[in-house]
Amino acid sequence: MTETGTEAATPPPAGAPQPSRPDTGGEPGRGRRVLPPAVARLAYTNTFWIFLVLVALVVFFGAMQPNFISAVSLRSLAADTAPLLLIAVGMTYVIISAGIDLSVGSVLIFSGVIAAKTMLWLGGDGAHPDAGATSAGWTVTLAGCLAGMLGGLAWGLLNGFMVARMKIPALIATLGTLGMALGATYLITGGTDVRGIPLNFARTVGFGLVAGVPWLVIIAVLVTVLLGVVLAATRFGSHTYAIGSNAEAARRVGIRVDRHLIKVYGISGLLAGIAGCLSLAHFTTTTISGHTADNLSAIAAVVLGGASLFGGSGTVTGSAVGLLVPAVLQSGFVTIQVNPYWQYLAVGAVLVLAVYVDQLRRKARSAGR
Repeated sequence: MTETGTEAATPPPAGAPQPSRPDTGGEPGRGRRVLPPAVARLAYTNTFWIFLVLVALVVFFGAMQPNFISAVSLRSLAADTAPLLLIAVGMTYVIISAGIDLSVGSVLIFSGVIAAKTMLWLGGDGAHPDAGATSAGWTVTLAGCLAGMLGGLAWGLLNGFMVARMKIPALIATLGTLGMALGATYLITGGTDVRGIPLNFARTVGFGLVAGVPWLVIIAVLVTVLLGVVLAATRFGSHTYAIGSNAEAARRVGIRVDRHLIKVYGISGLLAGIAGCLSLAHFTTTTISGHTADNLSAIAAVVLGGASLFGGSGTVTGSAVGLLVPAVLQSGFVTIQVNPYWQYLAVGAVLVLAVYVDQLRRKARSAGR
């Protein structure tokens, strides 16, 4: 006996079975359950939580209006989102490289106008090209699309040159081209939408289906997959991440930072050009008064998808999932007949929330070092 009247604990003999602890399914004494490694990795990814938010939004709007989750409604949502998906992919490259591109919406509109005007010029009715090119063939259609894509590429390369060579901050450079591209659009069109595009273009690309899937979606997904592979599995992609993480360090190891940045912004502009052609086919007109919030939607999608506005992180897959949040919000508001001006408020709120979440992630990473 000890002085306190209790027996001193003696260890069990060597080789004797040790007393077992209650199995809590987690760390000893913590009472926590341990998730399987694969499930734990999934649960801690940003994409997983954004997917849950997306499901919640679909359920909410579906409860408010059952037609929202019908096959026709979802197909329409996918077709409407296809051009924006391409913009978000281009924005992913730019943001990973620690840049920003505010001009994508205006470049999309400009590219659509150039494509439409080219089609009308080549396939219009005699000396009056604005009379329409509805009966023009695929040669005229493809020439117009090529002109539109080259127009988008030109704006992107200009952005890259100003950022990389002239050292103008990306925010200012792309804000300037936002205004210039939109101003050029109004000068070309006189503020009037261009109509009369070839019917084969509208019927096939704009409204055509393959196994129930719109051609718009197929084209956008194929381009997205291609650029997702380029970003994740090629030297170009690794250089993009390196520049976004530390441009000076990337330059010291031999990466041509300026040239690479020009290419990155060129990709963003080219994708906006393709998006402009898809939008033209989908709406059969240029919609020059639309797409004003596309840049905000794309930025919100990329940040929601796990990219950091400070560069160096992000994935095309995450951006694609993140894009569906503002897209579902906008489509849901239309379905339940909410005032359309609320769409801008919602997209802006999502963008602010996405940036705030990005700040929290950065603080958490810094605290863990």
